Amino acid sequence: MPRKNTSFADLLFQAPWWISVITAAITYFLMGHLLPSIETDNQLINMVFKALAIPAPYFTMFILLIAPFSFFNARRKAKQLDNQKNIETIRQLHWRNFEELVAEAYRRQGYRVTEGGFGADGGIDLELMKDDERVLVQCKQWKVQKVGVSVVREMFGVLSASNADKVIIICSGFFTQQAIDFATDKPIILIDDNELLSLIHDVQTEPKIDRTKQAACPRCGSDLVERQAKRGAHAGNTFLGCSAFPKCRYTE
Repeated sequence: MPRKNTSFADLLFQAPWWISVITAAITYFLMGHLLPSIETDNQLINMVFKALAIPAPYFTMFILLIAPFSFFNARRKAKQLDNQKNIETIRQLHWRNFEELVAEAYRRQGYRVTEGGFGADGGIDLELMKDDERVLVQCKQWKVQKVGVSVVREMFGVLSASNADKVIIICSGFFTQQAIDFATDKPIILIDDNELLSLIHDVQTEPKIDRTKQAACPRCGSDLVERQAKRGAHAGNTFLGCSAFPKCRYTE
């Protein structure tokens, strides 16, 4: 869902850089040439049209200045996606960068993506359009906590009130079994950490993601990562510990 107070400049900043160039050319032609050349029976309208030729270069220059920022913003997003190596690098992203990562992944799949801006944890974050299909996406970058059924119910309510075809809830962790059960047989797609890794891997320019499924902590569901004991009787030995440490201290 697009942000409610999205400005014209914001839209151009999110769009490809060449959109700003084309918009600037159209603006200069309309304000600087077409409208001033129109003659009507109303002298006031004629004066307004002719006066538009004066600020036309300034409006055009303002729009053109957005193009390089849009270009480098797109390059940054592309580099961010291509540099991801595993689920931990994804979980270390700021929530806004996590949304950008997901948006770029779907953009490379051929979707027209509108990025939202409702805050770190609320509302629809992305809107995807492809052919006649409209998809709503909510991103949950919860590093430890599982995404529960209440979130899925809320998104189902949003879907029912919209004219979208389906909703995708994507997270860097896990979904509870209740959430999975509720989404069954509904136009709701749940994408957990491993499916997210596959999504990123498939669209990376040079895949760096290791899609090997990591062992999950039986207590909290987070990944088990290899660590090395630094002291005690087992100093130097390796073991598997919960990535949510110190909140979860499970080891094996």
